[in-house]
Amino acid sequence: MSLSTPPDLPSFETVFAPVRSQTAFEETLERLGTAIKLGLLAPGARLPAERELCTRLEISRSTLRQALTALAQSGHLHAVRGRGGGTFVAERPPPADPPTRSVLESWQGACDVRLAVELGVAALAAGRATEDELQPLDELVTAMDDMADDFAGYRQADVRFHIALAEATHSPRLVALSTEAQGQMTDLISYIAHPPEILEHSNAQHAQLLKRIRAHDADGAVRTMAEHLRGTELVLAGLLPGASGE
Repeated sequence: MSLSTPPDLPSFETVFAPVRSQTAFEETLERLGTAIKLGLLAPGARLPAERELCTRLEISRSTLRQALTALAQSGHLHAVRGRGGGTFVAERPPPADPPTRSVLESWQGACDVRLAVELGVAALAAGRATEDELQPLDELVTAMDDMADDFAGYRQADVRFHIALAEATHSPRLVALSTEAQGQMTDLISYIAHPPEILEHSNAQHAQLLKRIRAHDADGAVRTMAEHLRGTELVLAGLLPGASGE
């Protein structure tokens, strides 16, 4: 195995610069995933110790471990116990069918469209959704809690959640736009790994979003939705083969 990335390289400061607290889990995942894809963290490289990473990234140890676990489950990292152990970049990145050129050229645009639509949905749902409309969303969140190891089932429930939220705005045009955006995102998401840690974190945001909407807190609902979508974008940037983290 090769040694960890030397701290005097410019890439070291880039990879391990502080992340923002609002999207700490996803941004840490994106930062490390992109660094692995670009070779800034070479195959076999050992990551710095957890304490050092937490200090450099300015995140909690629990957030770091969530991100490391997700990357290990997706095949990008692996842990070695005992003397000389630590967390290492996989010698061979996980195989994946490369996305088409059109996918790579349009993924950021698809995320932008979804952001514009879903922020509007969150704002309007906070003012218009009824309890009868929100109750089925609670049931979907509960169901997704048990689907961390079943991505196909999780994704189906996730799509239903977002479209049902759009329906709670009482705007047929927003429902149509939300459905279109979900279709585009499904095509993109099919190219990346789906570690349980990512799904659990995403579903916790679903629950927080419903809490804001029930409180008729439009600003809070928009902020939570923005963090939720930004998380998806960061995961795509970090794990989508051939995508740029910029």
